[in-house]
Amino acid sequence: MAEISLARLRRANAVYFFISGFGYSSWTSRIPVVKESLKLNDAHFGTLLFMLPVGLLVTMPFTGKLLDHFKSRTIMLWGAMIYNVVLACLGFSPFAWILAIVLFFFGASRNLMNLSMNAQAIGVQALYQRSIMSSFHAVWSLAGFAGAAMGYVMVATHVIPGWHLLGVSLLLSGLSVYYYRDTLDQKPDHKNRRPIFSLPPKGMLVFSLICFASMACENTMYDWSGVYVKQVLHGSNGMATIAFALYMVAMTTGRIFGDRVADKFGIRFVLRGSGILILTGLLITVVSPLIGLTLIGYLFTGFGVSCVVPFIFSLAGKIPMSNPGAALASISSIGYLGFLLVPPMIGYVAQSSSLRVSFAIISTMGILIIVLSRKINKAV
Repeated sequence: MAEISLARLRRANAVYFFISGFGYSSWTSRIPVVKESLKLNDAHFGTLLFMLPVGLLVTMPFTGKLLDHFKSRTIMLWGAMIYNVVLACLGFSPFAWILAIVLFFFGASRNLMNLSMNAQAIGVQALYQRSIMSSFHAVWSLAGFAGAAMGYVMVATHVIPGWHLLGVSLLLSGLSVYYYRDTLDQKPDHKNRRPIFSLPPKGMLVFSLICFASMACENTMYDWSGVYVKQVLHGSNGMATIAFALYMVAMTTGRIFGDRVADKFGIRFVLRGSGILILTGLLITVVSPLIGLTLIGYLFTGFGVSCVVPFIFSLAGKIPMSNPGAALASISSIGYLGFLLVPPMIGYVAQSSSLRVSFAIISTMGILIIVLSRKINKAV
């Protein structure tokens, strides 16, 4: 395959990662305005937001089944188009119950696109002699920054969420259609079909548990890093925002340079190092009485979680006779349980003890990654 064709394949796949990240952050940037317009308190709105991961989790097994029957590029295009249509609907939802339904389908469509585009990424990675998997996830993170920046401009200029998200939807739909022609034409693997609801194969259970641990840490930082700075360290709103931004910068930077580190030292080395960084970062956060040291802990944690999921997906795609889409669905089903279930538990533990204790418990996820990464040789 000519180098120019490889470049086009990689660029097209990266565009879909951009679509996913830009669309999602565009929505999150308008959450405060939408919450205020619907006159919802924190508890009610939190329940509504829960519908997004529910939609994602419920449809995970069905997406894996679809990838058994249809090309990943086809699922990716349809997922992207539905995702963009639902994104536009989020801004025009007039009642809370309508927003709940729309958020469910937003999560479901995001799942369709994300699993299929990662299956595409595994296919493109197989055509390269060096690691490129982390760079796709770096594009997602950079797109998240870009979407948040545009959201800030829209809020500052008093553009209502409906028109803002509709404009983003039209832009991303155009990109979805235009770059579809350059995506990888993968045929589905009809020989390895499995039931809709099934546990990951034994060889991939280690991958699933590592994903669970990493995603639990990642979403804990999304939901609680700012709260920790405010409640435990009595920092200002601005300092809480800076703390979260530093975590995001570290995670994005780790993804940008992760492929180079993996090429030099190997993926298993990166996974072990990631576990060490997560453990160290969260322990620094737990014992530190100073915001400055806590920020260093956040940086370590951000670097730690940055490359775990993309490299686990890459390893899963190397298992002989595995359907990449179905493999990702199996791994993600358990992984997203960490993303979905662990952060609420942080609140329950903090209510009965403290956020420091909660973060100390989450730091054990770093130990889990260190231990499990040593078993990967047996799993592959």
